[in-house]
Amino acid sequence: MRAVLTWRDKAEHCIYDLAFKPDGTQLILAAGNRLLVYDTSDGTLLQPLKGHKDTVYCVAYAKDGKRFASGSADKSVIIWTSKLEGILKYTHNDSIQCVSYNPVTHQLASCSSSDFGLWSPEQKSVSKHKSSSKITCCSWTNDGQYLALGMFNGIISIRNKNGEEKVKIERPGGSLSPIWSICWNPSREEHNDILAVADWGQKLSFYQLSGKQIGKDRSLNFDPCCLSYFTKGEYILLGGSDKQVSLFTKDGVRLGTVGEQNSWVWTCKVKPDSNYVVVGCQDGTISFYQLIFSTVHGLYKDRYAYRDSMTDVIVQHLITEQKVRIKCKELVKKIAIYKNRLAIQLPEKILIYELYSDDSSDMHYRVKERIVKKFECNLLVVCADHIILCQEKRLQCLSFSGVKEREWQMESLIRYIKVIGGPPGREGLLVGLKNGQILKIFVDNLFAIVLLKQATAVRCLDMSASRKKLAVVDENDMCLVYDIHTKELLFQEPNANSVAWNTQCEDMLCFSGGGYLNIKASTFPVHQQKLQGFVVGYHGSKIFCLHVFSMSAVEVPQSAPMYQYLDRKMFKEAYQIACLGVTDTDWRELAMEALEGLEFETAKKAFTRVQDLRYLELINSIEERKKRGETNNDLFLADVFSYQGKFHEAAKLYKRSGRENLALEMYTDLRMFEYAKDFLESGDPKETKMLITKQADWARNINEPKAAVEMYISAGEHVKAIEISGDHGWVDTLIDIARKLDKAEREPLLMCAHYFKKLDNPGYAAETYLKIGDLKSLVQLHVETQRWDEAFALGEKHPEFKDDIYVPYAQWLAENDRFEESQKAFHKAGRQQEAVKVLEQLTHNAVVENRFNDAAYYYWMLSMQCLDIAQDPAQKDVMLDKFHHFQHLAELYHGYHAIHQYTELVPLCYRCSTNNPLLNNLGNVCINCRQPFVFSASSYEVLHLVEFYLEEGITDEEAVSLIDLEAPRHKHENKWQEITSSNSQTLRLEETTDSMRDDDPFTAKLSFEQGGSEFVPVVVSRSVLRSMSRRDVLIKRWPPPLQWQYFRSLLPDASITMCPSCFQMFHSEDYELLVLQHTCCPYCRRRIDDPGP
Repeated sequence: MRAVLTWRDKAEHCIYDLAFKPDGTQLILAAGNRLLVYDTSDGTLLQPLKGHKDTVYCVAYAKDGKRFASGSADKSVIIWTSKLEGILKYTHNDSIQCVSYNPVTHQLASCSSSDFGLWSPEQKSVSKHKSSSKITCCSWTNDGQYLALGMFNGIISIRNKNGEEKVKIERPGGSLSPIWSICWNPSREEHNDILAVADWGQKLSFYQLSGKQIGKDRSLNFDPCCLSYFTKGEYILLGGSDKQVSLFTKDGVRLGTVGEQNSWVWTCKVKPDSNYVVVGCQDGTISFYQLIFSTVHGLYKDRYAYRDSMTDVIVQHLITEQKVRIKCKELVKKIAIYKNRLAIQLPEKILIYELYSDDSSDMHYRVKERIVKKFECNLLVVCADHIILCQEKRLQCLSFSGVKEREWQMESLIRYIKVIGGPPGREGLLVGLKNGQILKIFVDNLFAIVLLKQATAVRCLDMSASRKKLAVVDENDMCLVYDIHTKELLFQEPNANSVAWNTQCEDMLCFSGGGYLNIKASTFPVHQQKLQGFVVGYHGSKIFCLHVFSMSAVEVPQSAPMYQYLDRKMFKEAYQIACLGVTDTDWRELAMEALEGLEFETAKKAFTRVQDLRYLELINSIEERKKRGETNNDLFLADVFSYQGKFHEAAKLYKRSGRENLALEMYTDLRMFEYAKDFLESGDPKETKMLITKQADWARNINEPKAAVEMYISAGEHVKAIEISGDHGWVDTLIDIARKLDKAEREPLLMCAHYFKKLDNPGYAAETYLKIGDLKSLVQLHVETQRWDEAFALGEKHPEFKDDIYVPYAQWLAENDRFEESQKAFHKAGRQQEAVKVLEQLTHNAVVENRFNDAAYYYWMLSMQCLDIAQDPAQKDVMLDKFHHFQHLAELYHGYHAIHQYTELVPLCYRCSTNNPLLNNLGNVCINCRQPFVFSASSYEVLHLVEFYLEEGITDEEAVSLIDLEAPRHKHENKWQEITSSNSQTLRLEETTDSMRDDDPFTAKLSFEQGGSEFVPVVVSRSVLRSMSRRDVLIKRWPPPLQWQYFRSLLPDASITMCPSCFQMFHSEDYELLVLQHTCCPYCRRRIDDPGP
């Protein structure tokens, strides 16, 4: 550390106090009864301020820079604005000794010989507090909560901002050790508030806010008059009776002298946020200094040691960025580092440290030796067992015990010294002198070896890794490189301030200067990039650069020098450069260049670095071929070119080597078919087909499917053409292919049919299946596409597919809630169990949901199915019972459907003309004649029908033929009577009372024995049948094994219609109305357009 005087001035009176404006632009001094305002940049006196009538003892600036205060022996305090205007004045009972502004609230503390006051702009008056002794100094804590007062009786009183005492510190000397200056450390990094105290017992002490002392008192050997901290609290300034200002660490370790004066120093302060110090003296001298802290450091490979806070040493690992701090608690003067050794020179001793282990990343140092002697030296170097001291022209070699073993006297001043390695105890030193001489010294040898002598002074030196070359930076900023053995100057480069050889590559060095980093490989041109600072080391791809006080490792790609070697086809040297650190792109370029140069070993290493297995396989195959005796480099190079994409160059080399087939194969694989055709031999059809097929494959892969299909067809690869066409939905192309194919080519035709189905073109699929005669697949197609009509037609022609058609059809109907049709389809397919199951479920659902009409219909269908099954003699009896049971249930539910709609139906027996009660215990028969009622299946009214039976011996066919004869009858005489009213006209038919009823043989058969409990059926003979009219007779023509049933209408003019399917009777008008509404029979739901019975 050294102090440089920036400016100096002299006032007429003693400078008791001074204060900087917070921004550092102005300096306020207390000189006599005036305040002097200076410009800090050049020491110009800006303005003297008059306001006090006596000597001004103190001055302080507020932290916000808006105002400052001064205190005087005239017992007054004046508040001044930053514009140098006095705005307020207040007084104490005694002279003012010190003033201080609160850094947070800007409250002003003013202290006199007997009291102190607290004032702030928002207060109307000054609050004053008595003091037991003269207050000589005061200081606020950083947070503005507490004020420390230093007193003449040796007591320090710590008060809160209301003036109440919280802590009292009594110094051991009491009144014999007046407190003359105190100051709180302004550092924000300290965990506790630390108060520095200087007293006239010539001691420097430190205290916590609690009053607890930190460490021991530091003896000063002079009476301190002023104490102040640097802005960040890292250093302390002390001045007093020793007529100088001293610099101390924050812990009180003296570091040096800032400036010697001719009289007592009463005040000294640091310009905010800078290294400038101002000193005020008894004789009125004002001195403004700049403190320059020199860099004390040492470097060996990737370890850098430097001084921090003047008393600490930090060792930094430049690769891992690890740091370790060594606290010496004394001024560190010199640092040297070498391998596992670290030497630190302190004012009175040298400490030798060593690493705990040989681990390259270990950062733990321990003290190995102490040399307790005071040395004066310019440079310090440490070796494995020695330290080297440089003193002007002399070098001394000392053992770690402090014994001088050797000494070398040089011809000129030593400008540079560096350890260049060697066995422990026999290390070599490289020394550069001011006269241009460069020497090599071994620590175990008295004789220095002159390497060479140049005309200019040496500033920096370095030797290459193999000790063959020497780089020198001289005082003219020229970098000169010599061959050590021949002393020849190999080259020189301008604008250099430092130089370093690469420790891993013999021919590479770097030098810095002019804001640039220069990298030079061999004798190639220099590669530059911007970089501030000094190059101090070059290790692999990392360059260690010192800029101001910080050392950094800069990662520098070695691309430029590598390409310089590549341009000269120096592949091995380029590989060595690449190993220092280049990008993946550079590695690949090196690999390619080496491969083209057929330098396979270098290429293999480079491709391994970028993990390119493809090229490694190529190199391996070429090496295998060379082992088998192949020597044609053109073929090897052709393979390389083909891998690199230089296909035309590869083809030329293949052709030149007589291997056109390889060119053909290459172009074919690359889908470069136009070029491949140039290498076809005599138009071989097999090769041509292969080429077209590969061309089609390529077209398919590059998403040119149309072209691929055409090529596949021309090459006869129909399956691939069909596959592409199908995947792209090209139906027209598929049908063209299918129609051109022979029916024997079953596989491609089946593929066509598959795609037709997939693309929803069942017509083309059917055509294709017919072409190959695959009827089963055709049936499946119709079923899958639900083209039931075509399926039924095919089933008619080929009954063996009946199950394949009707079962899926029935299932499809059921899935689409068409259960009735589904049941019929199951029935038709011969799946009686499924048909019955569907009907039973339908019936159950209808009953549960109160759909009695539907329930009747489903029971009727069940009965008819039982009747069909009854034709089997084995099941006849059971099925007939079921038939009657289901018929009965059908009539019940159908009747209930009508009954729950019509509540007043009085049954009339048309055989005996008896009115029957609604509740009839006998059931649906007449209570008089026991004749069963025949009900209308729609309204459930009793129809005017009487069932009759045939005499034994009359067959159904004979009975029908007799009825069809229809013998003539007498006409009825009818009379029409017209009745006209205001809103209607009515015709009424009146029959003559002498009806011909008695002439009808059937009516005679209706008589029965009154009061009989047995039913007497009406049995007719042939003559009676012959007398009947066909339109009066209704016949239920049941299929076998049931007998037909015959019914005679007793009111021929009231028409009755019978459904030919279910044989249910209806009034014709009701039936026609229901058929118009539902287009089907209301009972069995037979559609009116259904031709079947």
